[in-house]
Amino acid sequence: MRHTLVKNIGRVMLCGIALTAPLGCKDFLTEQAPSNLTPTSFYTIPDHAEAALAAVYSDARFMGGDAGIFSSNWQLLEALTGTSTTETAQNSDLNNLYSLVHDGNTGHVVNYWNGLYKVIAQANQVLDKVPGITPMDAAQKTKILGEARFLRASAYFTAVRLWGDIPLITKPQTASSEDFLPVRTKQEDVYKLIVDDLTAAEAAGLAWMDVSGRVNLAAVKTQLAKVYLTMAGEPLKKGASHYKLAADKAFEVITYANANPSLINLFTTYEDIHRESTKNRVEHLYMLQYNTLVAGNPMNNFYPNFKPVTFAGPGGTGSSVPTPTFYNSYEKGDLRAKNQEGYFYTSYYTNGNGAPFELGAPYVFKHFNRTSNGTAGVAGTRQNNLNVPQIRFAETLLIYAEAQNEVGGPTQAAYDAMKRIRDRATLTTPALGTYNQATFREAVWRERWHELCYEQITWFDMVRLQKVYNGKTNGFDPFVGHVNPSSNQPLQKKHLLLPIPKQELLNNPNLKTQNEGYPGV
Repeated sequence: MRHTLVKNIGRVMLCGIALTAPLGCKDFLTEQAPSNLTPTSFYTIPDHAEAALAAVYSDARFMGGDAGIFSSNWQLLEALTGTSTTETAQNSDLNNLYSLVHDGNTGHVVNYWNGLYKVIAQANQVLDKVPGITPMDAAQKTKILGEARFLRASAYFTAVRLWGDIPLITKPQTASSEDFLPVRTKQEDVYKLIVDDLTAAEAAGLAWMDVSGRVNLAAVKTQLAKVYLTMAGEPLKKGASHYKLAADKAFEVITYANANPSLINLFTTYEDIHRESTKNRVEHLYMLQYNTLVAGNPMNNFYPNFKPVTFAGPGGTGSSVPTPTFYNSYEKGDLRAKNQEGYFYTSYYTNGNGAPFELGAPYVFKHFNRTSNGTAGVAGTRQNNLNVPQIRFAETLLIYAEAQNEVGGPTQAAYDAMKRIRDRATLTTPALGTYNQATFREAVWRERWHELCYEQITWFDMVRLQKVYNGKTNGFDPFVGHVNPSSNQPLQKKHLLLPIPKQELLNNPNLKTQNEGYPGV
């Protein structure tokens, strides 16, 4: 089998692959039959550029792809955190993740590598071919290239945090390419490309928000702030300079939001975070787009196991459920832990809209679609068109609060940013003067764990901080040695990185050694 970096190159889905770009398919198809198109002949008119970009957006949905029975790819970034466990035992790969014994053959690990490098390959095609399309409106071209660079940067940002030194491919590849069998590039150089891509996207003339779901300026700036925050911590340890960069960039979004609160803000209720009518709006700065005509929402594995909470009756899902330790770590009165108002439900309605019944335990309903599945007295549409959040304004606020505190201790603005998160949760926040830099730091970290849980963010916090929230003590343990409640196993140094997929090492000897602590080939 040819290695993944090559086998995914040059494949472009033409019409109807994403909801984010009107493609003018009729006019396009009169140009040339799709079966005759090649990367050379395809990139000739502006509609081709839009279609190619739509392919990149479409491929970014790999995280919702199948990973075997009762599992999806996204569970890779939840099973390792210790904030969830499983009620099913049929998926050996998922069980290995929860048990911290995953290796280069684990399906989720392989699927993430394949998925990320397919996004990168598609984005490279856009960035290489679209500049040569003539005639084409200059603003449209710049915008498309900016979106592609955001998507490439985001894929590399995920990959470098998962595997460390990774192949850095920036051009379309063929069997004759000089780097057909690429070497691993140092993380520092990968981060340089990520920052360069996001800086270019920032200057691409994007709107601050885009209800169609395309990349927008608020998302780019927040992503750049997150990159700087990560670079400040482990493993690059850039420190104060990059905490300041992160704070300044996040504050640009906050400043705009304060001046335009109807456009960017926190939602009033937690229900709005998983409401179809609010997707791509207000708090949702960037989301993966889902629609059952193309791909339905992939988060069903959070639904209670064999409990009739949807129109379909009892379902055999429930692969990811909250660990009691994490659920019980929420402060008393925290709205985020209140039944049917926050992120966890302990009761629901039979078959979605019937008689209420107790679930017997708290379950994650952060991605539950009442419109699709039904709610009290209202039948569901049975069409789960809910998007999956990638960047929320809540995260922007917490990035700013953390980074600004690291620059020079807790300021009023940093305190206010964190307090907004706690205010919505109906929690009382101690006065600013009661905090020092160390106590405020951990207060913000706790809010990140409790606010951003189950959005595939927590694992990356654990790696960059090399700290893990301990729900029993309400403090933070060193990463190495922390016992995950889901497995009762301690995290090891090797777990800071994932193993390189075994097949990649076999196909490409230039990748050389496996990441430390994992079996080689």
